[in-house]
Amino acid sequence: MRLSDFIMLNEAEKKIAVLKEGILIAKRSEISYMVFLFQLDRYYVEAYCNPENKAIEEYVAFGNTTWLTPYLESIHIDHLLE
Repeated sequence: MRLSDFIMLNEAEKKIAVLKEGILIAKRSEISYMVFLFQLDRYYVEAYCNPENKAIEEYVAFGNTTWLTPYLESIHIDHLLE
C-alpha cells in the first residue's frame, strides 16, 4: 500500500492496515500520548495512543525521514555494527 492510499483510508481501515502490515520500530512518550512508530512499505505511521483509555486517537503518516528525529536515540543499532 502506498502512502497516498493509506492517507485516503478511514480510521478503522488505518488501524487494520497498521496492525496487519506495519512493523513496530519505536515508541516514545508525549505529555498526553504514547506514540508508536510503525513502518509500512516505504513510509512511516505514528499512532497516537491515549494512555487512559488505550484508544488510538490519531494516525500521522509520512515518508520524510527527518520526522524520525524524535526516535533516533531510542533505536539501538549497536548489534548491527559488530
